[in-house]
Amino acid sequence: MLTEYAAIPYAHGDVKTQPVFDRDSDHYLLMVFGRDGLRRVHGCLVHIDLVDGKIWIQRDGTEHGMARELIREGIPPERIVLAFHPSGARPYSEFQAA
Repeated sequence: MLTEYAAIPYAHGDVKTQPVFDRDSDHYLLMVFGRDGLRRVHGCLVHIDLVDGKIWIQRDGTEHGMARELIREGIPPERIVLAFHPSGARPYSEFQAA
């Protein structure tokens, strides 16, 4: 899924999107880098970790949300943790509260 996102051209500037996979440690990133005019662009758009059989979304800078994409791909919501939400707020979402 991150590879598919990386293939979408950035809306403006000379900005590239690059997936970074560490399959040994189960860390998955989608990085953006380049230039938008004079401004340097560099950062993490998406950060996902696999922890104890659950998908921990650490950072999600996508427009529609990686959790929705994962559900569309058949991942049950109880296996998805929105780690970027405070732990006290997680029980109020449809996703895992770990």
